[in-house]
Amino acid sequence: MTVLPYKEEEAGKKAQVAQMFNNISRHYDFLNHFLSLGIDRLWRKKAIRLLAPQKPRLMLDVATGTGDFAIQALVLNPDKVIGVDISEGMLEAGRKKLQKRGLSAKIELHRGDSENLDFEENKFDAVTVGFGVRNFENLEKGLREINRVLKPGGLLVILEFSRPRTFPFRQVYNFYFKTILPKIGRLVSKDRSAYTYLPESVEAFPDGTDFENILKRTGFKDTTCKPLTFGISSIYTGRK
Repeated sequence: MTVLPYKEEEAGKKAQVAQMFNNISRHYDFLNHFLSLGIDRLWRKKAIRLLAPQKPRLMLDVATGTGDFAIQALVLNPDKVIGVDISEGMLEAGRKKLQKRGLSAKIELHRGDSENLDFEENKFDAVTVGFGVRNFENLEKGLREINRVLKPGGLLVILEFSRPRTFPFRQVYNFYFKTILPKIGRLVSKDRSAYTYLPESVEAFPDGTDFENILKRTGFKDTTCKPLTFGISSIYTGRK
């Protein structure tokens, strides 16, 4: 099932997701940290730590948004991190953040499509995706593209929302995620659909073992899934 941000519009998922993130880009960082109570920062740190043994020199961050995952990756001391995203609004907010922090020489942000990456084969030592794969229009095509540009032996690390399954946390989480979060998101971002799309897209995403199987099907091996914070999110890894 394809979940769309703007169900009344005829545009495909890719165009709608770009439009949605353009609409909320000014408020995205604030809402991201506020609505997750800041836990998203800890999740990114845990995900990036998995890349430490890899010692990556050149990294790609797909669906980079405003660059938070790319910035966190700098603890690994790579030569360069390249971030790509389909939303120019998010990239512009990210570039301002990088300039303010003096990080523009280390991180480059470019407009790009995860399903048609503008890089040669076997280019990157590591690839990261933070809360982005569920927004791919064609999930398997995007993962195959990531595999194509990853060097043999290179590691993919994905951080993505998942669905808690234990009682009573599942019930509390669902109430917050489906009732409270959309109201706050709508109030701050002024976009009526973006924070309704978020829980709907998480619900439709094939998480856990199902996603590991998709990673294997798209060319990755040694896949792992590590649930975080009672299963609110998960870290997936796969090696080329």
